[in-house]
Formats: sequence, C-alpha cells, structure tokens
Amino acid sequence: MLVMDLSFFAVAGPAVVFAGISKGGFGSGAAFASAGMLALVIEPGQALAVMLPLLMLIDVSTLRPYWKRWDPQAARLLILGAVPGVLLGAALYRITEPDHFRILIGAIAVGFVLWQYAVRQGYLAGARREMSQTAGAVAGLAAGFTSFVSHAGGPPAAVYLLSKKLDKTEYQATTVLVFWIVNIGKFIPYAWLGMFTAETALANLYLAPFALFGAWLGVRAHHLVSERLFFGLTYLLLSITGCKLIWDGLF
Repeated sequence: MLVMDLSFFAVAGPAVVFAGISKGGFGSGAAFASAGMLALVIEPGQALAVMLPLLMLIDVSTLRPYWKRWDPQAARLLILGAVPGVLLGAALYRITEPDHFRILIGAIAVGFVLWQYAVRQGYLAGARREMSQTAGAVAGLAAGFTSFVSHAGGPPAAVYLLSKKLDKTEYQATTVLVFWIVNIGKFIPYAWLGMFTAETALANLYLAPFALFGAWLGVRAHHLVSERLFFGLTYLLLSITGCKLIWDGLF
C-alpha cells in the first residue's frame, strides 16, 4: 500500500523537482536518481510507477522550448535502438536481476568521463573521434532497457551524444525528444504489468506541480549557464549517476 504521509512528500517533492531540473536543463543524466530517492519511502516498483507519468509530464512541458533544435540523426538512431531495449526490459522485468546491468552501465558512464578527460589532457592523441552509428544503436538499446527497469536511460544516451560534440542546446533538445518517445513506449508495458494503481495515479496528481516547477527551473538554468559550465555539469552528473548505478548494483 502506498502511504502518502508527510515523510512521503518530504522525499517525493524534492525528488520530482530534481528530476524536472535534470530533464529540463541538463540532459536527463541524473533524473533516474529520483526513482531511487522515492524507493526510500515506498516499494521500488511503486516508485517506478509513480515516476513514469511525472517524467512524461516533464517531457511534454520541455518539448516546446527545444522544438526542432535536436540532432535528428542522433535522435533517430537512439530511438530505433531503444525500441528493442524497451521490449527486452518488458520481457525480462519480472525474471531478471538488473544489478549486473546497472554495474555495466555505471562503469561505461564513469569510464567515458575518464576517457574524455584523458583526451582533453592530450593523453590519447587522435582519440577525438565521434562514435559510430553501431555504437549509437547499442547506446540506444542500453538506454531503452535501463530506462524501462530503473528510469536510468540517461547515462548510456549521454555517452553517445557527448561524443558527437553537439552544442549544449542540440544535446539537451536531443535528449528531450529521445526520452519523450522512450517514455511513451514504456507506458503500455508498465500498464500491462499492473504497475499503475489508483494510489499511484493520486500520487501523480499531487506531485505534478513539483514536476512542472522542476522542468521550468531546468529550462531556465539551461539558458543561464555557459556552454562550458553546462558540459562540465553534465560530465559531473554523468560521473555521479555512473557511481550511483555501480553502488546500487553492488550493494
């Protein structure tokens, strides 16, 4: 049973605002942590079910500010890769332990940040190459799967998008488009698995203002910070989320 008491809102409110800020302005890389925060006060499955409609609301509210400013080729590649990833997540959700996959994605996220640092410092001369389309499709597959099982699709998508050297708004707009489509694709399997209830719907109603406020803050922050600071924060969030995934997978 989902108990919406003071402790629930004390955790859920800030968690949803944080998700809105991350998705609205900083590439979704850390938005998944909101489900983990919610799981501190409610069952993990309920946390996923509560967060999905709120993430979809954030997606819709941030589409307009970034409309058609995305990289269409990168978005298409990630979306096409994510479709089988979502289907795989739906098929294996009840029988697969996702911790091993969390560790893998976390290691990739942290490893990518370290790799980018080594390239910028000149330790890997000649390594400043864009990832291949095959790598993009694999990133999309990982994003679809991890998004389904833990709303953690941001890090694998970020690994591919950051390699493309997009400007900050192209990068942000592409993540908004990709996860708008991915989250729509997740809704039907979530419903089919019986994850949505009247209680989660009521929680969505109460938490919707927090989601919209967070999204507004995220869009504002995106336009106020410099490109260098934006990508610095993105790498920082990618490192934090990667470490969090590894921690969750191990412990």
